[in-house]
Amino acid sequence: MPNEATQNAALQGSVFVFALYDVSEEIDLAELVRVLGLKPGERSFKHSAPEYVRFQRAPVESQFAVDALSGFPPMTGRIKYYDYGVVSLVFESPFQQSWDEMAESASRWLASTEFDRYAESVARRKVSEAHAALIHPHDYWLSEDYFVFHMEAQDDSPTASDIRRKHGADIARVVRGDRRQLSRQERDEVLRGSISYYPNDLAVIGWNAAFIYDTKIGAETTIQLLEYANSQLLEFRHYDELLTKELIAVDESLKRQAGMFAKWRLGSEASRLQAVAVEITELVERADNAIKFLSDMFSARLYRLAASKVGVQDYKKLVNQKLRTAEALYEFLSRQFHEGRGFALELMVVVILVIELIFLFRGKV
Repeated sequence: MPNEATQNAALQGSVFVFALYDVSEEIDLAELVRVLGLKPGERSFKHSAPEYVRFQRAPVESQFAVDALSGFPPMTGRIKYYDYGVVSLVFESPFQQSWDEMAESASRWLASTEFDRYAESVARRKVSEAHAALIHPHDYWLSEDYFVFHMEAQDDSPTASDIRRKHGADIARVVRGDRRQLSRQERDEVLRGSISYYPNDLAVIGWNAAFIYDTKIGAETTIQLLEYANSQLLEFRHYDELLTKELIAVDESLKRQAGMFAKWRLGSEASRLQAVAVEITELVERADNAIKFLSDMFSARLYRLAASKVGVQDYKKLVNQKLRTAEALYEFLSRQFHEGRGFALELMVVVILVIELIFLFRGKV
């Protein structure tokens, strides 16, 4: 365990609070730039080698003023608009705290509901200003929040190995947002989500918060990848809900079908289901390929770690499973429709033959 002097030494850094909202199916970024008078987004991430990580369609970003909130430190704010319909607010608040104070701060941030309400009010105001650029806006917004505690590393700072060895328990408290010491098992579980590139940088990523030990410039790409991963999580949650509703609607429709010509009416259900599945497949591919890692294997590994920890991979699997279910259901509905149509056509042929026979025999009589 670290001694009391080390435990209470002032640490310098910033806390970043992400508040993300799924506001529409798409955002027309060109129209957004025109309506709000903003600059087009930069394709590259902020990085010492920026050509290695690129957006396919760079989000549009702007700054905004943050009101003074009782019980919260002063903050700056920026908003980012992604073309796949997600709006991300990032609040940054510098700090000088001890390890105990950082764990206490993490606990307060993760438990806060008042700040959630404030962030949503800002998002709704900003989205209202950008309404003309929204394509198929949503009545109900899905949301995600995430917290990043960045401790700045200096030239003479301890190595990442030293920080992890001496303060692994404190890092685990920060990532979990818990004031109390965690069990060794839980601490080890948290620290398994860590990654380093240089000897003096460290990122420990959890499902709801992350701890970064790095220089201010070095931490920028990690922070942006964590923001991007959470935007992806939000999109896959939206696709999951959309597919779930569609599959439930088809199931209820099948239960209501009754009568001789019920199968005939399944054609429209099959067509609608296929249209939704194709649309979501295209959206998933676009969201999944929103950034490219060009020769930067570390950033790719960092993103995969972040995506697995925040739940992107889990929701992506759910969406793909439901897409396969929708495909199988579409094939079933199509077979039923064709069987029903074949039966109806055969019945019509029989009726016509019967009518012709009736007229034939009446003519002979």
